[in-house]
Amino acid sequence: MVTLVVTKGASSMDLYVEKLAAKLDVPKVHTNIYQKIGERFNASWFSLDALKAIRDDWQFVRMLNKLNGITHLPNQHLGRYGLFLKVPYIITVHDIIRYFDLEGENTFGYHPNLRDRFYLSLDYKGVKKATRVIAVSQTTKDDLVQHLGIPEERISVVYEGIDHSLFKPTSRRLVDHPYLLFVGTEHPRKNFAGLLNSFSKLKSQGRFKDLKVLKVGRAGRPGTDFRQQTLQVVEELGLSSEVVFTDYVAREDLPAYYSGAECFILPSLYEGFGFPPLEAMACGCPVIVSNAASLPEVVGNAAIKVDPDDIDGTANALLKILIDEHLKQELVSKGFKQVRRFSWQRVANETLKVYKSVELSLSHKHTPSRVTERKGK
Repeated sequence: MVTLVVTKGASSMDLYVEKLAAKLDVPKVHTNIYQKIGERFNASWFSLDALKAIRDDWQFVRMLNKLNGITHLPNQHLGRYGLFLKVPYIITVHDIIRYFDLEGENTFGYHPNLRDRFYLSLDYKGVKKATRVIAVSQTTKDDLVQHLGIPEERISVVYEGIDHSLFKPTSRRLVDHPYLLFVGTEHPRKNFAGLLNSFSKLKSQGRFKDLKVLKVGRAGRPGTDFRQQTLQVVEELGLSSEVVFTDYVAREDLPAYYSGAECFILPSLYEGFGFPPLEAMACGCPVIVSNAASLPEVVGNAAIKVDPDDIDGTANALLKILIDEHLKQELVSKGFKQVRRFSWQRVANETLKVYKSVELSLSHKHTPSRVTERKGK
């Protein structure tokens, strides 16, 4: 029997387990422990928050150890608790971005302090200890094999899904001017600055006077807000009146933003999966993504793929979509087809197969062979 740990919160990893829990008929425990982890990022070892975290962590581990059977931890940052579990566990890994930050191999923008480095090291030790790892993309699986040394046979790839009842074309409009859409934080790995540079190149042609960039989503999390760096780029490029920031918007409003956009673009340097391109496709919006990490495998042939470091190439891709109606409609059509592959029911079905595989493997491990039984007689 597998018990699913369901975290509460507004992150994409909380969304994953919320949608999975709704489709899986298995025992569940609900917790806000992951939300607390995020709130305590960059806390000092000597702060009151750090002391509270030790208490909360201990209580959470005690609760998990009282569960029967196998536990499913829904994101890699719960790996720190897996290390102290007496029961087998499955863990879902969405990306290893923080591992790169921890190791200094590719710092994508967050610089963990000593306390965070300690906890992050526990996370990835916990990932390595797991009975089975669920990776949300082949890219994430490859990263786990290459950087953490986890054997391929212990990793199952289960792509994430999107909510097709929410993400679909709508005639509702929240913006009255033409715009290119970016959804996400301003974390350096998202390469929003690269998009702004390409947009500046496009605008310099003088053909798209009313076109703006609409940026949906917060700049970052508390303590790691990247807005100041973004505004500096905007100012240097002379785009102060050309970029609109909405910050946080309700999920129910996202389809209107996607449906009204000329194009959605995500030129990220790294994504473990990436929901927004699929959400945009489901709403009938043409998509441009970078050719980096998991994005090409997620979008298939239904999006234009660009080198995230190629400012001119990205500007040309934007131009093509803006002036070529046939290309635009072709991308929309392919997008509708591609996005049908990603549903939460499929995620639940494939996750259930992983559960059964782990249960079967553990039952065989604990069942004595006939040879052993004969010797005991």
